[in-house]
Amino acid sequence: MKAYLIDKDPAGKASGRWTALEPGQLDPGELTLRVLYSSVNYKDALAATGAGKIIRRFPCVGGIDLVGEVTESRDSKFRPGDRVIATSFDLGVAHHGGFAEQARVPASWAVPLPAGLTPFESMALGTAGFTAGLAIVRMEENGLAPGNGPVVVSGATGGVGSLAISMLANLGYEVVALTRKSQEEAYLKELGATRIQSSADLNLDQVRPMEAAQWAGAVDNVGGAVLHWMLATMKQAGTVASIGNAGSVELHSTVFPFILRGVSLLGVDSGYMGFPTRANVWQRLATDLKPTCLARITRTVDFADLAPVFDDFIAGRAKGRTVVRIGG
Repeated sequence: MKAYLIDKDPAGKASGRWTALEPGQLDPGELTLRVLYSSVNYKDALAATGAGKIIRRFPCVGGIDLVGEVTESRDSKFRPGDRVIATSFDLGVAHHGGFAEQARVPASWAVPLPAGLTPFESMALGTAGFTAGLAIVRMEENGLAPGNGPVVVSGATGGVGSLAISMLANLGYEVVALTRKSQEEAYLKELGATRIQSSADLNLDQVRPMEAAQWAGAVDNVGGAVLHWMLATMKQAGTVASIGNAGSVELHSTVFPFILRGVSLLGVDSGYMGFPTRANVWQRLATDLKPTCLARITRTVDFADLAPVFDDFIAGRAKGRTVVRIGG
């Protein structure tokens, strides 16, 4: 089978290359799959280019997302012909992932493809969609509702940000897109953003512990000073979902938003979120959380054209979602 394998050279630099694998070289698991589609996430680009220390085992087939058709099953919950989604866990970092024509995964990582989603749509969502959906579910469980006020989304043109905007808008929320890419205003409004806030207009070096209250909710893909600003500008009992660290892994803030406004900071770990939450979020992604903009924000590349895509992510040129057509 054809696979995109990530390995490291004698100097320890990681990089990807095309190779052929035998089925016996796949990692252990109860389910053997014919891979239909995968997707490219920023994490995949970091792994494949060596720009980030993502891979925990070399060599490893890349791809943290896949949807496939079961060809062999040693688990009673699945039968040959079933279509399943597998995202995150150790896929593509310590277990051969979705950038291959076949995959073998533990049954405990697999979610049956829910009615309402095609295999292609499931990868147009992928880890990014699951992350955005999980954030919204957790925020709603914490009291967020459309009538509470606007929700701000940082990293708005990225995969998670784009999908979060569309999902929130479809649920009736007023959504404000925070971005440094002001040229993407039309794109963001098409997704459902009510207003665009340029991060270049914020003096992030001068944010006070408490600023004027603006947001009932926030989805943060950036971290660092942006997350501090979000916390300082939350309304009473507001909810912030921390998803990513595209800007910084550090957070320099104060306890005032928490103890004076009752703000909640929710960590969103989509990588190892278990069941039944994982299955429940995917069910919602197939129903009320399903974005209407999937076709608009998704580009599709053939498996053979995968390698050049990673540089777009590293250089910040990627927008929305990228689906990889393998056997679909």
